[in-house]
Amino acid sequence: MSSPRRTLPDAERPGRESTRPAAPHPVDECRPLSRIFLFGIQHVLVMAATPISAIFLMSATLRLEHRLTVDLLSAAFVLSGVGSLIQSLGPWKFGPRLPFMMLPGGAPLVLFLAIAEQHGLRTASGAVILTAVFTFVVLPAFSRLLRFFPPLVIGTMIVIVGVNLVKVGAVLVTGRPGEQGFADTTNLGLGMATIGFTVVFYLFFSGILRQLAVMLGLLAGTVLAAAVGAMDLGHVAGNSLVNVPQLMPLGSPEFNLLAALPLMLYSVASMAEATGQTVINAEAVGKEIDARTAVPKTIRGDALTSLFGGFFGLPLMVTSGENIGIVRVTGVRSRFVTAAAGVVLIVIGFLAPVTRAISVVPSAVVGGTAMVVFAVITVLGVQMLGRSDLDKHTSTFICAVALALGLLPILIPGVYAGFPPNIRILLESGVAVGAVVAAVLNILFHHVRPAVATRLTATRTESD
Repeated sequence: MSSPRRTLPDAERPGRESTRPAAPHPVDECRPLSRIFLFGIQHVLVMAATPISAIFLMSATLRLEHRLTVDLLSAAFVLSGVGSLIQSLGPWKFGPRLPFMMLPGGAPLVLFLAIAEQHGLRTASGAVILTAVFTFVVLPAFSRLLRFFPPLVIGTMIVIVGVNLVKVGAVLVTGRPGEQGFADTTNLGLGMATIGFTVVFYLFFSGILRQLAVMLGLLAGTVLAAAVGAMDLGHVAGNSLVNVPQLMPLGSPEFNLLAALPLMLYSVASMAEATGQTVINAEAVGKEIDARTAVPKTIRGDALTSLFGGFFGLPLMVTSGENIGIVRVTGVRSRFVTAAAGVVLIVIGFLAPVTRAISVVPSAVVGGTAMVVFAVITVLGVQMLGRSDLDKHTSTFICAVALALGLLPILIPGVYAGFPPNIRILLESGVAVGAVVAAVLNILFHHVRPAVATRLTATRTESD
C-alpha cells in the first residue's frame, strides 16, 4: 500500500518561492497598543528628569517668572515628544526609524544660558534657530569636518561641559555666593538628601527600578521637602486643565551670528555625537544600517526639532542614549514603543495640572538631581578620553592645554571682563574655547606637524 501523499507548503515545493510575507524586523514590529504604551511609559520615566532639570536650571539661572517656567516646561515635554516621534517613525528624510528619545541637551543648555546672560533671552532663542539652520547647511560637508573632531577633541569638550553643568546644578542647591540665603542649611540638606536617596535606590534596586533611581531620588527628595515645609504649593492650584505652549515666550528672536558662534561650533561636535548614538542604537536593536544614510536622518531630526524648539524658547534638542539601556533590559526593540513614549510626553506637556505640580519641586531638590545627572556627562567625557591614546605625550599635552583654557572662565567668572564685548563672547564660553583649542592643537600636532616632517625627510633624502 502506498503511503498517503503529503501536501507540501509552497515554501517546500521545488521551484516555488514562499508566498508568505517576510517577518518584520523586531524594530519594525508593532505590538498590542496596551503593551506599547506600557513600555513607552518606562522610557518616559527614565528620561523625564533631564527636561525637568534643564528647565529648572534655566529658570533659576535666568530668574524667570513662575508662569514662564511652567510654559517652558510644557514646551520641553511637547517638543521632546515631537522629536521622539520624528526619530522613531522617520517621516521622509527625517529620523532613522530607530527607538530614539529626544530631550533638551545638557551641553547646549550651558551655551544657551551663557548667551542669554550676556545678550538676553531673545538673542539666545535666535542662536538656537541659527544653529539649527547652520546644521542643515553644513550637514553635506560634515563627513569632511569630522576628522578634525576625534574622540580627543570631543572628550575634552564634554568634560568641560560636564564640569560647567555640575557647577550650575550646585548653584541651585547653594544659591549664588554673596546673595541672601547662600549655603542655607535646609537647602543643602535637601540637595544632599536627594543625592543620597538616588544612591540608595541605585544600590538596592535592579533592572528597570535601578534605571529609575534618579527619578525616584527626585521624588523622594520632593516628599522630604514637603515634610519639612520647604515646598511652596501655592502655584499648584489652577482652573485650567490644558496648557498650550506659547509661541516665542521669550520675545521675538534676535539673530546675532557672533553670539551664536559658540553654539554653532558645538553643533559640529553634536553631529559627531549623533553619529555614535545612531550606530550604538542600531547595534543595540540588532539592525543593520547604512550609516551614510541613517546618520544624516538622525541629525536632520535633531535640527528640525531644535528649530521648532527655538521658537518656543528652548535650547537645542538632542537624541538621548539613556533609553538604549531599557531596550537592552526589556528586550523590546520596537521603535513604536518610543513613538508611544513621544505621545505620552506630548500629553504630559498639554496637561496643565501635571506641569504645575512638577514646577513646584524645590530648586535644591532639582539641583541635587541635576548634579548627579550632569556629572554623568563628565564621566562620559572621561571615558571618551580613555579611548584617545592619552598614554601618548602629545595627546596628553593637547588635552591639558584645552582643559586649562576651557575651565578658566568657568572656575573664575569674569576673568575676561576687561576685554571688548565681541571678544569676550567667545572667551567666556569655556566649552567653545576648549573645543577650538583642542581642535587647533590636534590639527597642528596630528596633521600639520607630521606632514611637515615628512616633507623635510623627503627633501633631505633627495639632497643626499
